[in-house]
Amino acid sequence: MTVRVLLAGGTGLVGGLLTGRLLARGDVVLTSLVRSPRRAEESAIDFEALAADPVEAFGSEPVDVGVSCLGTTIRAAGSQAAFRRVDRDYVLAVARAARARGARRFVLVTSVGAGARSFYLRVKGEAEVGVRALGFQRVDLVRPGLLLGERAERRPGERLAQRLAPFLDPLLLGRLDRYAALPATTVAAAIERLIGAAAPGIYVHHNRELRALADGRHAG
Repeated sequence: MTVRVLLAGGTGLVGGLLTGRLLARGDVVLTSLVRSPRRAEESAIDFEALAADPVEAFGSEPVDVGVSCLGTTIRAAGSQAAFRRVDRDYVLAVARAARARGARRFVLVTSVGAGARSFYLRVKGEAEVGVRALGFQRVDLVRPGLLLGERAERRPGERLAQRLAPFLDPLLLGRLDRYAALPATTVAAAIERLIGAAAPGIYVHHNRELRALADGRHAG
């Protein structure tokens, strides 16, 4: 059965890896929303227009599953307000657009600790709450720890954390494992599995669940 996937954030670390995996499959029709299309499956999108009118700004093609890998940093965005615009408002606009096109399932890449008091994690939590309220039959909240992989953009703080991860991760036992570093390839493989999951409900996936999904040991 063909699955029609609407993806936002396909040029980022996880999104780019996921795009490659989905394009290699013959049972997925992928529409990737990007600002500057370079490939046939990519559709130009004005995210400001999408945020203003999620129903009209995107085409009429039906969608089965929506996926958001959108994310930035306060430093890259330039301000807290601009960060919230991307990590909450744009995410919710994509979710609303997918829902309007018939999607019953949505996968959101967020962060471990989403909903905590820090501004960054509070915004992530706001995005999660917003997506959960849209009436999807199934919502998968992907909450990885520190992502390992090569980004196109520079994130000095993340790079330093990646260098420290091999020394700190062995100390993160039990529930603390969710804060450990996780390869972006593992997250992408897990999301690919989640795209095919149909059981209704709201599911939260931390590192342990994401590893199991990527290894084919857990279907969510």
